[in-house]
Amino acid sequence: MSIVKRRPSISSLRFQSFLTSKDLTKKKPERALVKGLKRSGGRNAYGRITVRHRGGGAQKKYRLIDFMRSERDVLGTIKSIEYDPNRNVRIGLVFYANGAKSYMLMPDTLKVGSKVLSSKNAEAKVGNCLPLRNVPSGFVVHNIEIRPGSGGKLARSAGTSTQILAKADEFATLKMPSGEIRMVSLDCWATVGMLGNSDYKNISWGKAGRIRHLGFRPSVRGMAMNPVDHPHGGGEGRSKSGSHPSTPWGKGCKGTKTRKRKNALILKRRKP
Repeated sequence: MSIVKRRPSISSLRFQSFLTSKDLTKKKPERALVKGLKRSGGRNAYGRITVRHRGGGAQKKYRLIDFMRSERDVLGTIKSIEYDPNRNVRIGLVFYANGAKSYMLMPDTLKVGSKVLSSKNAEAKVGNCLPLRNVPSGFVVHNIEIRPGSGGKLARSAGTSTQILAKADEFATLKMPSGEIRMVSLDCWATVGMLGNSDYKNISWGKAGRIRHLGFRPSVRGMAMNPVDHPHGGGEGRSKSGSHPSTPWGKGCKGTKTRKRKNALILKRRKP
C-alpha cells in the first residue's frame, strides 16, 4: 500500500493524493456482518448540536467489527482484506474453524491466508489476541481493553500501536501513541502488532469536496466573526481582541488544560 498522485488532467487533481487499493482483495462486504448506519449530524437526543461541523457526507454501511475477539480458542484464517468507510485502517474477514465469521482490524504484515488466534495460551505473534499478562514486556499491541471484558478501546487507528513498558502489581504500564503513559489491568486483552495503513496520515486531500464526502462541514475562524458570535470576533483588521485563545463559549483552548478529574492510572499526561 502506498500513496500515489494522479496526473493533473483537471485543476482539482493537482494537489490530491490517494492510497492505492492493491492490497484489497474483496470489493463488497460480507452481507451478514453489515448493518445500516444512522447519522446524527452532530446532534444529541434533543436535536441540539453538541459536535460542530458535522453533517452530510457519502452514504455508508457499518461493518460489525469484533473488537472483543470473542471467538476464543478457535483458530481463524484471514480470507479477505477489505475497505471500511467508517475508519482509516483496513479490516480483515476471518473464517473460524467452528464456522463463525467476523471482521477484525488488520495489523501490519498480515496477509490473506494468515492464521490468527484469540486465547490465553496463544503465542504472542502479530494478529493473535491474548491478555496483557501473557504478552512480554517491550512488545507493541493494539485494540486494547481499558477495562477487562469491555472490548478494545485504545490504539485502533491506522499505523498506531502501544508499547508495553513494564508489568507489576496487576497492572501493565503502556506508552500510548499520544505519548501518554498509563496503567491498564493485566486482565485486559490486546492484539499483538501494529496496525497497518500507516500512510493514511500523509494523504493530501487537495480540495474541500473530499472532506465534505467524509461528513465534515466547513468551519469559520473566530477572528472572522462578529463580537456577538465569538470571543475573538470584531476589531479593526486582524485584531486579537486582547484575549487568550478560547472557544465560542469562552473556555480556554489551544494548550489550556481543561481536564479537571485526576486519574491515578495515568502516570504522565500527553503533551498539550
